[in-house]
This record gives sequence, C-alpha cells and structure tokens, in this order.
Amino acid sequence: MMAPGIRAYGVAAIALGVVGLVWGDFATTWQPVPEDLPNRMALAYAAAFLLIASGGLLQLQRAPRTIALIPAGLYAAFAVLWAIRVAGYPAIFGTWLGLAEQLALVIGGGAVVALRSGGARLALACRLGFGACLVVFGVAHWIYVKETAAMVPGWLPPSGEGWAIATGAFHALAGLALLSGVRALLAARLVVAMFVGFGLLVWLPQLAPWPGTHLAWGGNAINLALVGAAWAVADMIRAIRPGAAASAGR
Repeated sequence: MMAPGIRAYGVAAIALGVVGLVWGDFATTWQPVPEDLPNRMALAYAAAFLLIASGGLLQLQRAPRTIALIPAGLYAAFAVLWAIRVAGYPAIFGTWLGLAEQLALVIGGGAVVALRSGGARLALACRLGFGACLVVFGVAHWIYVKETAAMVPGWLPPSGEGWAIATGAFHALAGLALLSGVRALLAARLVVAMFVGFGLLVWLPQLAPWPGTHLAWGGNAINLALVGAAWAVADMIRAIRPGAAASAGR
C-alpha cells in the first residue's frame, strides 16, 4: 500500500498547481519570482501544469520512483531565488525563513524518493535537512512574535503571543529531535499535526472573508505542501530504519 505521505505530497502539488492556473501567477509571497522576468506568466502556467501532472502521477502506485523530483525541482528553483535574497539581505531573518520553507518542500520530495527506493543515505539526509528547517521555523516564530501572534485566532486562549512562542518551541524541539534521531518519528508526526492545525485555524478561515484573494489560496496551498512534506518525512522515518544508512556503507 502506498504511504499516505506520498499521496499528501502529491495532493499538495496539485493544489499549488491549481492556484497557479487560476491566477496565472506564482505564489509570490513564497515563490519570489522577479516581476520583470521575461515570459513570467508563461513560466507560471508551465510550473502549474508540471505541479498538477506530477502530483497526479504521485497518486499512482506504478508511477516512476523519481516523479517527486519534478515538484521538488520546482521548489528548489524557488529556494535558489530565496538564497539570492539571503545573500543580499543576510541580516533579515525572513529571507532565511523563506529559504527554509522551500527547502523543506524539496526535502519532502527527497523523502518520497527515499520511500519508493529504500535509499537509506537519502533518508538520513532528508531527516537531518528537515530537522534543520524546523529549527529555522522555530527561531522565526520567536524573532517575529508579533507578526506570528497576529495570525493566531483571537478566541484561542491564552494569547496570540503565547502561541507564537510555544509553536516556535515546538518547531525547534521537533527539529532537534530529527537532527539527533531521538524520538524522530514522534516529532515528525507531531509536526504534521501542527501544520494541519495551522491550516485549520489560521489559513482555512481566511478563505471566508477573502475568497477571491490569491494570498489566501496560496497560503493554504503552501501550508498543505508543508503538511505533505512533513508527512512524507514521517513515513520515511517509519519505513527506513536508522541503522540502514550505516550498514549500507559497509
């Protein structure tokens, strides 16, 4: 039976592709493609088509093992654009956050490939890489406490700032668990649950007041992509035993 994380990663790619087709644009808050790029709209449509096609193929049991490299490659291109921003503005942590978000999606694709191929070394690299991204997410929550708190529903006790600090800690602790390998599977599964919570409590409610807003739909799709990536990593950790990478090198 296909791991649910693979399906989730594919569904998220489809969602991002559909949003791209509807608006004929990139999700620019997360995909910083320059406005003056030649043939920008055509590239946006091409990227959307590739995301939908590859996401659909990921739902098939007999799809090529490396099909996840298509969405992962697109996310990698967006990561390069964020890396350029990091180089230009290294003191602005938001650029590091943008880079980490796209790298997390790339790593999710790597986890799908590892799941399908049983690649132990790739699985280890994905676990470590995703853990590092989670630490960045946690630090970002602490640095941008006010901005993060503003996204927390007002009815949720005790306070928006309290949740911003707490979720920052959850991210950082989960990242350290993945980096160390201690309770890594539990941490990855809790991250999936946390990202699902963000979708239900933060992003999904934004569709009601702003149903025609690209930002609201793009945010939901990106959050879903993070859910899929984290789920794929969790499934990978469960399926590929920690000692496999070491034994593979003997």
